[in-house]
Amino acid sequence: MKERQTVFVVDDDEAARESLRWLLESVGHHVNCPASAREFLESYDGSEPGCLVLDVRMPGMSGLELQNHLIERGWCLPVIVVTGHGDVPMAVRAMKAGAIDFLQKPYNDQTLLDRIQQALELCSQRRQNRSELALIRANHDHLTQREREVAERVVAGKANKVIAIELGLSPKTIEVYRANVMFKMQAHSLSELVQMWMRLHVEAGELS
Repeated sequence: MKERQTVFVVDDDEAARESLRWLLESVGHHVNCPASAREFLESYDGSEPGCLVLDVRMPGMSGLELQNHLIERGWCLPVIVVTGHGDVPMAVRAMKAGAIDFLQKPYNDQTLLDRIQQALELCSQRRQNRSELALIRANHDHLTQREREVAERVVAGKANKVIAIELGLSPKTIEVYRANVMFKMQAHSLSELVQMWMRLHVEAGELS
């Protein structure tokens, strides 16, 4: 069963919120409409999938400030920024912070609906990637130190005989460690193991 996703509409203009709620619900979306950035932060814990349609200019905390809070908390909720007072520097800031689009009011309803669909698909993809990475990380944590040393050399393309010489072990022992690594990492091929290792290193900031 597909996970339910929510379109969060954060706008201090009640008429704008309700108009957008009606539009989104008319095409089957589940909608939540906080009246401010602070209200959104107080009610959202980062676990609910969906996307965020965010007005830029709001009293208290601006949309761009809320966007920064999402980044700081590591939430993968895609953001669509809308505003009636946009300018180029503001749009650049929003896009650099990860917004998938910046729409000026009045916007075309179909354009917004298309962007929301893209955002929801992106959210699903991000959550799947996070789930996969969490499994890879958990499997990696179950490797012994020696298994990690062998794995590092395997993914670097070194032959068993070379690894055996470097670690002072027999080639047959390396074969056993190599098999253990493949089993624990749930890798079905060397290329799959290499991809897993690269994803872990990218996450750790060891690769650009």
